[in-house]
Amino acid sequence: MPSTPYLVAVLAVVFSLTLALRAVPFAVLGRLRGSAIVRRLSVWMPVGILAILAVTALHTTVTAEPGALGYALLAVAVTIGVHLLSGRRTILSVGLGTAVYVVLLNAL
Repeated sequence: MPSTPYLVAVLAVVFSLTLALRAVPFAVLGRLRGSAIVRRLSVWMPVGILAILAVTALHTTVTAEPGALGYALLAVAVTIGVHLLSGRRTILSVGLGTAVYVVLLNAL
């Protein structure tokens, strides 16, 4: 078992690195706020992140249960529809899409 001073030192290093890595983007963002790249990223990053999450989350279920592909596509359609109709409320659209997917998988 490592000694207490060693563990405290490791935790201090990890804490410092984590804090720095999380604070640096906010410190730099103030200077880049007017940048065209930042504006473009603010539009496309949420879509890209949600797409990656959806693909990785649905991949395991769809490969394990081939019949789940239709449910997944329906849930994705619900998510997109709710997102566009509700004024781009991500929490609402992802929540309803997830609920539809879970209900379809468990009820049918």
